[in-house]
Amino acid sequence: MNIKYAPIALVIATLFVGSSTSYAQSAPAAKPTVIDAAVTENRYQLYEGEVVKIDKKTRTITFKNKDGESKFVAGPDITNFAQIKKGDRVNVNYELAVAIELMKTKSDGVRSKVETNTATKSKTNEKPSETITNKTTIIADIVEVNREKKLVSVKGPSGKITTVTVKNPALLADVNVGEQVKVIYFDAMAASISTPKK
Repeated sequence: MNIKYAPIALVIATLFVGSSTSYAQSAPAAKPTVIDAAVTENRYQLYEGEVVKIDKKTRTITFKNKDGESKFVAGPDITNFAQIKKGDRVNVNYELAVAIELMKTKSDGVRSKVETNTATKSKTNEKPSETITNKTTIIADIVEVNREKKLVSVKGPSGKITTVTVKNPALLADVNVGEQVKVIYFDAMAASISTPKK
């Protein structure tokens, strides 16, 4: 029997305990260095499986999918443990979206980075679910414009230069070195346990 403990346990523990957002920021979908304006979206299914066993005494849940079995011990923070039934489905998804806005403003030397995190959980009488979202807004300086190749190079608050591929060349018509760009990264991880539809 192929039992895998770490991957699903880490994901579910991160989400259902709700004590950390670090995994969502280090998920396999790394933030690209070349991105499309105005929007790029990616969605990944990290795990899909079925609840095959529940040990109420130890609060251990066994999940199974095509890769084998995974076990997870539900801590006291999971108050809706009793709602989980054998045969339920578990899904864990990761989503990354990038939006770029070319702003017609003169650079005043101020580059910034603002991060916000939010988490939503299921109600006590519902099956466990949680979504963790992270939004990062960066104001960067435009340091190079290549209209022929539809590229813009920007310098963020850390001083790192990133090359942006612009889908719509019309956006570059009036953009110049010394102006600024706003880049918004949005990433979310969602885990849910649900009763399969009959």
